[in-house]
Amino acid sequence: MITDINFGGPHWRLGVRRAAATAALAMAATAALASPTAAAPDSPNSYTAADCAGRSVPASKISIQMFSYWGWTREVGTEAVLAELSDIGYQNVEPFGGTYEGRTSSEFADLLGRYSLKAPTSHGSTNEAQFDGTLAYAKAIGQKYTGSGGSASPGISTYENTLATAQTLNRLGEMSKKAGTGKIFVHNHQGEFTNQFADPETGEVKSAWEILVENTDPRYVTFQLDVLSAAHAGVDVVSLIEEHGDRIELLHVKDGFLNGDARAIPTDVGEGDIDWAPVLDAAQGTVKYYVVERDGAPVTREFAEDSFNFLTCYSY
Repeated sequence: MITDINFGGPHWRLGVRRAAATAALAMAATAALASPTAAAPDSPNSYTAADCAGRSVPASKISIQMFSYWGWTREVGTEAVLAELSDIGYQNVEPFGGTYEGRTSSEFADLLGRYSLKAPTSHGSTNEAQFDGTLAYAKAIGQKYTGSGGSASPGISTYENTLATAQTLNRLGEMSKKAGTGKIFVHNHQGEFTNQFADPETGEVKSAWEILVENTDPRYVTFQLDVLSAAHAGVDVVSLIEEHGDRIELLHVKDGFLNGDARAIPTDVGEGDIDWAPVLDAAQGTVKYYVVERDGAPVTREFAEDSFNFLTCYSY
């Protein structure tokens, strides 16, 4: 359930930006005003406007998880939000089960087309008994991957369950590939990394995420790495991508302030604790879609716009 999060409101964000401002930003202010799409968010972990010489994360690879704007969608409707996203420059969205407002697959596909948007990924159902229906919907709206906001059954609560989940993913992924909707992906939260189990035969301790990677078929299963959740679980995200980059075809570009054992405080991309430069460097060449997300984003276009500008400004 999304709650109204006051962190990230305009006055709070302004305070963060002022605190993080540097002399380089001041020197680049004129250029930033002259070219709004080149203006980088003001954060110690982001780039100044002077660094925005290229658009090295193409708009065609940037998407946005619609769960971010669940609150805004309930206020103004899906179509109004899609219109804003298209106006910003998004070419892709990642729907979830609550963003259709009862539309059929063909009606939703038509709505996306009206705003020149595609849905290459979606957080849908991994219920194996009903997966044919999930695939039919995915095919109708043009998905290239299937998946959910988590993994599949029976889950990752034990070593045995994690192995069984890997086999479920292999079956669902093969079905999806045969249906023309691509691989199935696993989206992580913290538990995929904090749940750790000893191999009964070797005694080696591995995370549930590692066990899923090792026991799924790369022809049928890939991973959507949620960067903030992984970082919050204590993972070295850059090393993880470098080691398993061939299995991570999707990146959830999610930023925030790490908050110890408490829930991370979400921010726009480039305004939190994530050091994006090495993450995006590591992802280059293997990640197919960069999906921005912010839980409980304020009901304005600012999150989507700031995050889009940050990614399209990033230069390696």
